[in-house]
Amino acid sequence: MTQRTAIGLTGDDLTVADVWSVAVERAPAELSDEAREKMRAARAIVEQAAHGTREHTYGVNTGFGRFVSRSIPEELTGELQLRLLRSHACGVGDSYPDEVVRAAMLLRANAIAKGNSGARIATVELLLECMNRGLLPVVPARGSVGASGDLAPLAHLALPLVGEGEAWFDGERLPGAEALAAAGLQPTRLEAKEGLSLINGTQFMAATAALGLVRARRLAQAADLACAQSLEALQGTSTSFLPQIHALRRLKGQADSAANVLRLLEGSAILASHRWCDKVQDAYSLRCAPQVHGAARDLLDYVDYTTSAEVNAATDNPLVLVEEEMLVSNGNFHGQPLAFALDVLAMAVAELANISERRVERLVNPNLSDGLPAFLTTDGGLNSGFMIPQYVAASLVSENKVLCHPASVDSIPTSAGQEDHVSMGNAAGLKAWQVLGNCERALAIELLAGAQAVEFLAPLEPGLGVRALRSAVREISPRLRDDRPLGGDIEAVAAAIRDGSLIAAAEAEVGELL
Repeated sequence: MTQRTAIGLTGDDLTVADVWSVAVERAPAELSDEAREKMRAARAIVEQAAHGTREHTYGVNTGFGRFVSRSIPEELTGELQLRLLRSHACGVGDSYPDEVVRAAMLLRANAIAKGNSGARIATVELLLECMNRGLLPVVPARGSVGASGDLAPLAHLALPLVGEGEAWFDGERLPGAEALAAAGLQPTRLEAKEGLSLINGTQFMAATAALGLVRARRLAQAADLACAQSLEALQGTSTSFLPQIHALRRLKGQADSAANVLRLLEGSAILASHRWCDKVQDAYSLRCAPQVHGAARDLLDYVDYTTSAEVNAATDNPLVLVEEEMLVSNGNFHGQPLAFALDVLAMAVAELANISERRVERLVNPNLSDGLPAFLTTDGGLNSGFMIPQYVAASLVSENKVLCHPASVDSIPTSAGQEDHVSMGNAAGLKAWQVLGNCERALAIELLAGAQAVEFLAPLEPGLGVRALRSAVREISPRLRDDRPLGGDIEAVAAAIRDGSLIAAAEAEVGELL
């Protein structure tokens, strides 16, 4: 765990970076005093609705969905919440990745900490203790339509809190009660509205978006790294990256991408060696890289706007309006904002991989590479060199084109027509997660091929940033001389893109990239 100081949840100021710290780096989280105060006030209003006025209040003393008109006796309000979890925990398929589950636990706790859900402090403390101690609910990834929130996934997330469902603890998959006992915790008994407060929200969509955004930002920087190295290897020109050009279009992402590449090329002996050659223009995959990379960056800014709002949003139904002393039915659980954002995220990073694969083709194709050996091997025929990694890149970007078909434009009515428009945001998130992995691998292939190609230009050296990048790649993957399986090398470089270490290696030489 890289961060030992617990992140204090208020419901209002959690950042995407905080989500990554907790979900991936295992930082702890806890309720702030401010959150406790807000939660007590909201809980008092729920208690009044459940045991005082007994007004007809959705999810407190009524059934759910189409059963909204069915009244529930006061003595069964707790049982209603338990049965809600059981009935909704019917997800199927493979489980979400561990980091997505941890992020969803954090985000559900933060949403309730906002003070508009009405769950008890003790219930949220148990959820956070499970997360902090490493108890991870088993949550099947398929079953949410992303409208009344992520109902099925969040039900699986909540069941271990009452000693049911399944969870991972210390490497073992255990029944919920056993997992709690192994973690030194006791199950809770749900009270009025608490089951609904645990499952009515967008937290799995938001978790995928928040973690995916961090990965996508790193992919955008890695794309600039890969482009700079390929430009060196292909003996292209840096003039297409001059800031004066990009100032004429006034698109921030484009200008930032071009600035990154120029900085990485500083001090390049390779570029200086062919400054006066007769090549007039580079191919679009080099010359137009800032325009393509930049457009992806601008889309990620939109994803950031939506996701940063959502990680601090109240997405429960009904919501507790404390000042008005009201519980109000509403539609904040609808996942359409995140569904759009997740589809856009997938399209943005897919295009980074798309143009990257075209640069790989130029690196390995002797008809396009301006003197580099075919497939970047000196003993072609006996060795195939980087022939098949280019096939792999082509396969990955082709798969992405299918996965980028939007889920957010689909809707299938549920709950007997009561929930007659849904977002399909969970499907968008699952697709985006696959696209992110494919893009990391595709860019890893370009980074490996580019490092190999630059070395054929020795003793000339690339720019300082590219040199640092190549050294970092070489620490992971030695130069390919005789053929060997490269699958492990590709996965290792992809992991270094994902964890940010390749970017950090370049930044250590040239300063922080945009």
